[in-house]
Amino acid sequence: MTTVIAKPSSLLGNIRVEKVDKFQLFKFNDELQKRMEELLERKKADLLTLEEVIELESIGELDRIFTHINAMLVAEK
Repeated sequence: MTTVIAKPSSLLGNIRVEKVDKFQLFKFNDELQKRMEELLERKKADLLTLEEVIELESIGELDRIFTHINAMLVAEK
């Protein structure tokens, strides 16, 4: 069995900086946001392939990282 390692860094090109109120925050671009939503729907329906599980884990990890960074940015102001 081959082990596939998720690389969230491969998704960095899908991140944008967006001004929200007075803050510059990291956000997923529309394409990545849509893909995450599609994968979450497939997960709810128990239809994810192994590759999609890995993809969703990568997106989720990146989401957690940027949520943390955004919270730190907001807390500084």
